Amino acid sequence: MKVCGFSFIRNGVKFDYPFAESLRSLLPLCDKVIVAVGNSDDDTLNVVKSIDPKIEVFETVWDDTQKAGGRVLALETDKAFQAIAAEYDWAFYLQGDEILHEKDYPAIRRAMEQYVDDKKVDGLLFNYCHFFGSYDFVGAKYSWYRREVRIIRNNKDFFSYRDAQGFRKKPNDKLNVKLIDATVYHYGWVRKPDAMQEKIKENIAVYKKDKVEEYYEEFSKSIYNYQEAKEPVKKFTGQHPTVMHERIEKQNWPFTPDLKLKYASSKDKLKRIVFSITGWIPGEYKNYKKI
Repeated sequence: MKVCGFSFIRNGVKFDYPFAESLRSLLPLCDKVIVAVGNSDDDTLNVVKSIDPKIEVFETVWDDTQKAGGRVLALETDKAFQAIAAEYDWAFYLQGDEILHEKDYPAIRRAMEQYVDDKKVDGLLFNYCHFFGSYDFVGAKYSWYRREVRIIRNNKDFFSYRDAQGFRKKPNDKLNVKLIDATVYHYGWVRKPDAMQEKIKENIAVYKKDKVEEYYEEFSKSIYNYQEAKEPVKKFTGQHPTVMHERIEKQNWPFTPDLKLKYASSKDKLKRIVFSITGWIPGEYKNYKKI
C-alpha cells in the first residue's frame, strides 16, 4: 500500500496558518506529500520547501476570476490531487489549518490497509474538532460540521467539491465512505487576531466578491475581536497534537468566553436538543454516503 498526501496553501505566513504543523502531522502516514503553493506575498514557499525532503512542491497561480463561492480553493486542491502518480493507492488530504493527532496514526493506518482492496470504498471519513478563540475552547453550535472525507482513493474521476470542504466523483456523485476512529483538529479560528482579521478580509473578497460594501464594517476592522463573536463554546478537555505544542505556548491574546452562552440562536438550540436525544441533526450537510 502506498499513500500520497496532498494540500495547497497561499500566504500561509501572512494569515498565520499552522500549515507547517499540518504537513508535519501528515508526513508519518505518507510515502510522499505534494503541496501546491500559490503565488504568495510572504515566505510561505520557502517554509514549505524547508520542512521535509518527502514534500514535493510545485508553484501555482490562483485564478482570481474563480473566487466566488470559494471555487478557487477547489481548483487548487485538484491541481495537487491530479499531480499524484498512479502508483499510489490512497490520497490523503489536509488543509493548511487541519492537524492530525499522533494517537490516531495506528487507527488511520489500519483503516487504509483494511479497505485498500475494497473498491466499494471511495474514501475514509474523519471526525472533526473545531477550535475557536483560543486553544482551550471548541465551537459548540450545530453549524460546525461534524465529519468530512480526508482520505480518498487515487481515482482521477474524483474532484474537489465547491469550496474544497469535501470531494465528489464524476459526473457529480457523492463518495461512498467508511467512518474511521480518527479526528481532524481544525485550528482555522484560532490564530493571531490581526492575522485573523486579514483572513476575514480575504474570505469576504473570495466569498462575497460582489457584496463587499455590505460587509464594510467587518472588512474595515484592524483586528479581530473573538469576544464580540458571541460564539457558544465548550472547554476542550483533550490533548493537542504534539506538533501544535510550540504554537500553543506562544498564544498572546486573551479569550474569556461567556460559558453561560449555550446556543447561538433558537434554531441552534432546537437542532442541538434534537441531536442530544436522537443523535441526528436536522438538515445536517453531508457531502458523502456513509456505508
